[in-house]
Amino acid sequence: MSSSPCTERERRWRLLLGGNDSSALNAEDKNLDSLLAALYNRADDNGRRGADLSASAPRVARWLGDIRERFPSSVVRVMQKDAFERLNIQQMLLEPEMLETVQPDIHLVANLISLGHLIPEKSKETARQVVQKLVDELMLRLQAHTEQAIRGSLNRAVRKNRPRPNDIDWARTIRANLKHYQPEFNTVIPEKLLGFGRKKPSALKEVVLCVDQSGSMAASVIYASIFAAVMASIPALKTQLVVFDTAVVDLTEKLQDPVDVLFGTQLGGGTDINKAITYVKQLITKPQDTSLILITDLYEGGDEQQLLKRAIELKNAGVNVVTLLALNDEGAPFYNKSLAQEFANQDIPTFACTPDKFPDLMAASLNEGNINQWAAENDLVLEREGGKN
Repeated sequence: MSSSPCTERERRWRLLLGGNDSSALNAEDKNLDSLLAALYNRADDNGRRGADLSASAPRVARWLGDIRERFPSSVVRVMQKDAFERLNIQQMLLEPEMLETVQPDIHLVANLISLGHLIPEKSKETARQVVQKLVDELMLRLQAHTEQAIRGSLNRAVRKNRPRPNDIDWARTIRANLKHYQPEFNTVIPEKLLGFGRKKPSALKEVVLCVDQSGSMAASVIYASIFAAVMASIPALKTQLVVFDTAVVDLTEKLQDPVDVLFGTQLGGGTDINKAITYVKQLITKPQDTSLILITDLYEGGDEQQLLKRAIELKNAGVNVVTLLALNDEGAPFYNKSLAQEFANQDIPTFACTPDKFPDLMAASLNEGNINQWAAENDLVLEREGGKN
């Protein structure tokens, strides 16, 4: 028999708020209550919530397995993140039996990356498998759209009159051959085929992803690494990936394996964006055919004015410079508003972007589109003088 609306409401409040009285809960609810109490428990006399998970890796592993069975994935990810923050269980991530129980997500992988140099040999392979699982999920979600958008943009950059069958632009071909309409066959017999061309090696577009790997940019680093790996697989595009804090690391050679890329990053530390841009400037050989995607919150630990100067120099040389304040699913980022405004005042597009929109952003950039216009059409917040900050 189902509970009355009032009883159901009381049950939900009891599970939400916790407490010692479990008389209103059935056996399954008591299990849910114990899982929630282990993480959140009741508030103490000072209004703080305690926790009942011990420092035992097997106990936490069982808890993680239980929440995966009883809660939807979206809730599991929230509870995992809360556990990492509230219970300081990072050390437990170093145990293989613990890693085998977790459901990979952006926050977990960020924790593994940040702990990478501390993970003992016995746990490294398990940690890699956890990261690989998330990478596979993100590739499945993002690869097709990214390849379609970018290949389409590259192919449309050059037209040709003898296209391959798959490259024929039928709309333009029909319009150009209407005079060859054959009434008896009720069709157009085209005299000339028009289509989208393919870039030759000598006319490659180039992309440099320059990514801030400070702790606040963890999700952006992960997504940027995935996109870089996808773009590196497109022959008509030369992709380079550079990550930085106070040091600069070029990860381009690792792009064939996104997991290697992620373990090649070191989240945390300071930030010297100017140093990174100085390095990137040396990589650019064809400014007019290059897009620089700078992914950073613009909290510069180095010289802000030199950074702005170098960004302007690259833009004036013909590089399509775009500043992404975040590349994640989490909404508005924290960022240096004054420096972002200075970038925008120099007509350098500056905004946050969700991963699902990034492929179209790259397509617009590679096809010499107006990035500011594209961002406005997609309801992205642009930084403009006197505009919304």
